[in-house]
Amino acid sequence: MNLRVYRLGVTGFFFGLLVAFIISCSSESGNIDNMENESADDGGAFGGGTTSAFYYGADLSYVNEMEDCGARFKNKQNETEDPFKIFADVGTNLIRVRKWHAATWTNYSNFEDVEKTIRRAKDKNIAVLLDFHYSDEWADPNKQEIPVAWLLVKNNTQALGDSIYNYTYKTLEKLSDNNLLPEIVQIGNEINGMILQEGALVWPIDWARNAVLLNKGIQAVRDLSAEKKVTIEVMLHVAQPENALWWFKQAKDSGVTDFDWIGLSYYPSWSTDTFANLPGVLSTIKNTYNKRFMIVETAYPFTLENGDDANNILGNDALIAGYPATQQGQLAYLQKLQGIIENAGGEGLVYWEPAWVSTPCSTLWAQGSHWDNATLFDHDYKVTLGMSFYNNSL
Repeated sequence: MNLRVYRLGVTGFFFGLLVAFIISCSSESGNIDNMENESADDGGAFGGGTTSAFYYGADLSYVNEMEDCGARFKNKQNETEDPFKIFADVGTNLIRVRKWHAATWTNYSNFEDVEKTIRRAKDKNIAVLLDFHYSDEWADPNKQEIPVAWLLVKNNTQALGDSIYNYTYKTLEKLSDNNLLPEIVQIGNEINGMILQEGALVWPIDWARNAVLLNKGIQAVRDLSAEKKVTIEVMLHVAQPENALWWFKQAKDSGVTDFDWIGLSYYPSWSTDTFANLPGVLSTIKNTYNKRFMIVETAYPFTLENGDDANNILGNDALIAGYPATQQGQLAYLQKLQGIIENAGGEGLVYWEPAWVSTPCSTLWAQGSHWDNATLFDHDYKVTLGMSFYNNSL
């Protein structure tokens, strides 16, 4: 998700008992990156390649920043509470968190911030999906900006592959030192275009280059997993389901095959797929590539009211007939989409930035939040009815 482009249970007490029962029964090479600020528990809600449950997820990459900016999140009783507890109590079993390489324009989504988010999730026994953007800023379908530290080897595919390998491996290694390994790792974010480019994306994709870079990132996860004797699953993520068939065909034909998950963004405003044809599209993706899949980004407005000076990204054009911009409409959208995903063989739905509420702090573009009408908290920071998407909990 990038603001310049468009800027999205089954767990609980009984699942905890099930997990407890199961438990009771049972390289450095040519990298110019110095890992200046980069720093596992292999458990979590699922882990270990389990396929028996649905991931009800939330991307909470913004939550630490929002709290530092004064946000105080409230549960359904209108009581201020730790947002991770709020999500855990309603049945969230996967937290997604983004990682930028070395952002100079923010103090968040760096290693320390990611480490804090993962610790907060694992303290609530929630599994983690770590999203490497492989950029110093937002990476998305229109922008895959190479980190400044790697610019010197931009045109040296082997050296650049070594950089992505070492960075990925060392980041996971540092998380492992603190028992904070994620259950799933994304190799790139919305990588419709070729990764690690400078400036405007070059089309068509140079798959001789792209495959080397993606495979080096994947290899880093596999090698770290083997070294630490844990299972970390690998996801590749593209935006909008209609792009999955051509992208994953090209990836497969180019030798990018060693991954576990297809991750998709689905925002109706920017997709040609509607609820009418989405079931068939997702089923085709599942049956064609025989990979596990989930929607890792989606969102829906609960209001069209803007709470601050930052213009809302999701407006009237984001609405689907029959799903108004109300709390009930937001919930109905999520329930419908979850059913479509599960019926097509998918295994998860992650809401993008449900806690990116309005605060006195500013984005790169304005004061407040560009997403405050599409969070799972209202303008008073109280949970919306949409929060009951998680296991019909409210």
